[in-house]
Amino acid sequence: MTTPRLIPQIMTSAAASQGVRPLSSVLKTLAVLDLLGASPRPMKLAEITARVGGNRATVYQKVITLVEAGWVEVDDDGAYRLTFHAARVGDAAFEQASLGERATAVMQKLVFDSGETASLAVISGLHAALAKRVEAKGVLRADVHVGTTFSLEISASGRVLSAYADAELQHQLRARGAALPDPGIMADVVSQGYAISSGLEIPGILALAVPVFNASEKCVAALSLVTPASRFDVERLLPPMQRAADALNALLTGSTQA
Repeated sequence: MTTPRLIPQIMTSAAASQGVRPLSSVLKTLAVLDLLGASPRPMKLAEITARVGGNRATVYQKVITLVEAGWVEVDDDGAYRLTFHAARVGDAAFEQASLGERATAVMQKLVFDSGETASLAVISGLHAALAKRVEAKGVLRADVHVGTTFSLEISASGRVLSAYADAELQHQLRARGAALPDPGIMADVVSQGYAISSGLEIPGILALAVPVFNASEKCVAALSLVTPASRFDVERLLPPMQRAADALNALLTGSTQA
């Protein structure tokens, strides 16, 4: 598991080709929002300042901007945390991508069929970020939550998202300092249709991930199952994962399967 790095999202190719540059002040403010979103607890101003860099007054201005906009609030101890506005926007993003409650139902069935914890991850900045998670009750407990980031290079989801990214996005990620899997590993992922984690991020835990595609046949997410290494078995896990991925693909393409 990686510590969140506050790096702006990559510019879209359309914006870059038109010579449109993002507002740096907005990106820096959103970096504060990303930091709070990746933290499992509220954060004091001093901690936020230490993590994002810059001087205290400037960081405080960004925090107050987020408070005024309704994204952040102050708790009784003077620490800052996200409001439920962020949750509403996150839910809306899933609904607009046809990955709302219906996706949760697909993942719940996957958990029931496999007995393991299921997750959906997307590329965020230079990492794979957990966007949705359904726990297998009483099976696996780890300090992992929505917003947790993982390495693109060695996590199962990161390997899938990297391998199925187009050449331009791979180039941009590398140019910004992202560590991507070895080309041979990415070729194997595409050939096999799945990726296995290296086991280095969370000792004793392995993950299996498969791609989720939209109507344009673009990989927009990675669906994964995580399990203790002692019972990790690709032959057991892959069939229910493929069925679940097919159901999510159906949601995104508008077909009737889901």
